[in-house]
Amino acid sequence: MKILGFYQEFWPEKAGTPAGGIRDFVRQQPSVDETDVAQYLGTGHELVVFMGAVGDILGSDERILGGDNIVTDGEWVWRADLAFYLTRYHLELPEEFLNKARENQYVVPDVDRDRLLHVDEEVDLIL
Repeated sequence: MKILGFYQEFWPEKAGTPAGGIRDFVRQQPSVDETDVAQYLGTGHELVVFMGAVGDILGSDERILGGDNIVTDGEWVWRADLAFYLTRYHLELPEEFLNKARENQYVVPDVDRDRLLHVDEEVDLIL
């Protein structure tokens, strides 16, 4: 399991060493496939679902419904609000993840139940 959007503001210390603060990954311009990547992020398999909305930690007054939900593509896990931050602030994401999304033509692959349960167990250990 790999954590996408592993920013110090979003993940607990138990998860390991974060990539840095989210502000370190904000970019002025979107990538050419940002919309497609955001769609990929928005269609991940839900592992952990919380009721409610979270505020934008970078300063807008927007709230993201279910933003702290955890989703996966079977390999990577991320918070549901990552798509919001990607499209609003043009976050730089790891090339390894982008390559996977591109290879899958921006469609989250089907993941068998056993794999989802395994990833869910890993997430439970760090939350």
